[in-house]
Amino acid sequence: MALDTDKLRGGYYTSGELARWLCAWAIRDAGEMVLEPSCGDGSFLQAASARLEELGKKGPARANNLRGLEIIPDEADKARKRLKDGLGMRADDVVVNSDFFAWWSRPSRPEFDVVVGNPPFIRYQSFPEPHRSRAMDIMHGQGLSPNRLTNIWVPFVVAAAAALKEGGRMALVLPAELLQVSYAAQLRSFLTDRFCRVDLISCNELFFAKAEQEVLLLLAEEARAAPSASNPCKVNLTESDTVADIVKRKPHEILKGASPKTVCHDSEKWLKYFLNAEEISFMRELRAGESTTELGKYASVNVGVVTGKNQFFVLRESEVEQLGLHGYTMPLIGRSAHMDGAKIDKDGWRRLADEDQRVHLLHLAPINGTKPKGALASYIRHGESLDVHKGYKCSVRTPWYAVPSVYVPDAFVFRQIYDFPRIVLNEAEATATDTIHRMRSHGADPLAIVANSYSYLTAASAEIEGRSYGGGVLELEPTEAEKLLMPATLGDALTVEECDALIRDGQLQTVLEENNRRILMRQIGLSKAECTMLRRIWEKMRNRRLRRRRAGKKTRS
Repeated sequence: MALDTDKLRGGYYTSGELARWLCAWAIRDAGEMVLEPSCGDGSFLQAASARLEELGKKGPARANNLRGLEIIPDEADKARKRLKDGLGMRADDVVVNSDFFAWWSRPSRPEFDVVVGNPPFIRYQSFPEPHRSRAMDIMHGQGLSPNRLTNIWVPFVVAAAAALKEGGRMALVLPAELLQVSYAAQLRSFLTDRFCRVDLISCNELFFAKAEQEVLLLLAEEARAAPSASNPCKVNLTESDTVADIVKRKPHEILKGASPKTVCHDSEKWLKYFLNAEEISFMRELRAGESTTELGKYASVNVGVVTGKNQFFVLRESEVEQLGLHGYTMPLIGRSAHMDGAKIDKDGWRRLADEDQRVHLLHLAPINGTKPKGALASYIRHGESLDVHKGYKCSVRTPWYAVPSVYVPDAFVFRQIYDFPRIVLNEAEATATDTIHRMRSHGADPLAIVANSYSYLTAASAEIEGRSYGGGVLELEPTEAEKLLMPATLGDALTVEECDALIRDGQLQTVLEENNRRILMRQIGLSKAECTMLRRIWEKMRNRRLRRRRAGKKTRS
């Protein structure tokens, strides 16, 4: 399927109403110099021009205070036309058709009091040269180390902040990935070093109708050249249900109730700042204490099997029989929906196979290098007729049809989570596709690991360590899953069999409450009030993303 053109180039534009709101916060004097590093069709520049006029800067003279960069010529023309009414021919001086990173690197680049805008959200791989190399060079020059996961909005923020005068302000519309993804960790540190105060306004409504992208507003002020131990950055996070709720109120009205959070940006995601100060301190104490540890102490978590072409390698029972491939497949769990409880056994897998689900993986390790014959050779030729062997994953392995890293894990870890971060014991001797993670114990009893994971402790830490996107689903990468909090000693939790039966009966809450008493209170030693707080933290974080999921469905309906 072709990518949506706007999505590919990151061109989702902010409404004029929201642009005016951000400019009202950022621009505070008629003499201030304002930069828009990716101005698109000029919505922010128009709002900035109106704000300068409101503050007393009249007529075309406002053009002296504005500068907008836009790489696409047609969009730059649209911005100039938008500004013509207020600035006349001077609008041509305001909008520069240029790559922002090339313009930024000029020796004569001026400094600005204010930066406003909505940088493009473009994947590293989709950002063409030479623009990408210029952006990465700027990040290196500012002391950061980007990688191939870095979305291009990150260097836009870095370069924009570095273009500010001391004491300057920045108001940007950014992906909520700022709070949670690993490639933005250095940016979080950079922002707290470069500003005295950072306000983040999160909205449960998706800002852009076409984009499944959670967005937030970044308001950063009092730019400085270096961090100050005596004046550490204050980070505040405020939530709003809708964009309309934000723009109908003055910026200071929204921000005045924010409570500053103590920043540990070297080791934490900013998702934690949705909690209050007491809850944040409690979660930090739990992670630092001797009564808890990380899942990674007990087991490793890795991605499932990457076949290169599931339609070819993942088969139904009927297909295996029709194609004569018995003896060339192994049991597979292809979807998290295939696992209803705390374990999956051989009978459970057989029921899936009898339902003709895709639960067979073409696994050719038993061939031991011999040339395929008969039905297997026929199926491989069929794959080649469909060009399966030319896909990237298949083309770089020999032979192309031998799927690597196929093993039977001790348990499965859900990669995408709706309600609870499930770990499911594997008694089916199955493997899994990369929609599910695979867990292998370092020596601890897998039954004990799985049983002890069904607690508010693990659930709360998952909401903080994972990341959620526009659809409200929580996603855990393997390294994030290994950071899930567990008891330091695997104790007397409900057995996996008991957990499994209750969860299948719709009684997950019963499991959590019983393990609350057995693990959290009796073993770890938490008080009843602390257990209540832990449950509240999990529910607060979970319900926040689930509300966004429902809001997204309502918006699209």
